[in-house]
Amino acid sequence: MERIVATALQIVDEEGADALSMRTLAQRLGSGTATLYRHFDNRAALVAHVVDRMFGAVRLNGDELLALGWEQALRTVAHTMFDALAGHRNAARLMAERVPLGPNAMALREHCVAVLLGSGFPPRVAAHAYATLARYVLGFAVQADGPGQDGAGRLGDADLSAAFHGVDPDLFPATLAVAGSMPVPIEDEFSFGLDLLLSGLARLRDDV
Repeated sequence: MERIVATALQIVDEEGADALSMRTLAQRLGSGTATLYRHFDNRAALVAHVVDRMFGAVRLNGDELLALGWEQALRTVAHTMFDALAGHRNAARLMAERVPLGPNAMALREHCVAVLLGSGFPPRVAAHAYATLARYVLGFAVQADGPGQDGAGRLGDADLSAAFHGVDPDLFPATLAVAGSMPVPIEDEFSFGLDLLLSGLARLRDDV
């Protein structure tokens, strides 16, 4: 099964999520679809395994996370998850279809929620916090450069910088004032937004 899931992930990385079908996968493996259906009831079941394989790359120890304190633990989880998902940008989009419930995804959720509960967050807030964090990471991961991404038609940083510096100062004075800081690298955007998210959670926890 490991080879099947790895090959399925490779197809999605290279050709996109829509390219993944039982027939395409069987052809890539040099086998028949009947062989695949012995392992997976349908494409949805296959996709669930592909998604959980990505979560398997997020290798974090629950006890070590608890020892970090909730803010550093969530920051570590977010960055580690982002690195894992951004490397499979096309496959990360599959997570938007359903809530991941595979063993690796469940383990990661368990670790994070345990950290939040152990730090005094009420159950409802802990659940919302992890769900929001996961959605935040996913949103950035699907925009990151990754295998199979076609850069055709996309402006590079130098072109974007030139565009911002070249705006009409009478129409866009504020944009011109910050042009030296644009475009913002996606990694910087991610870290900045994560700090805001964690700061908001800290205030929420203090108000409980």
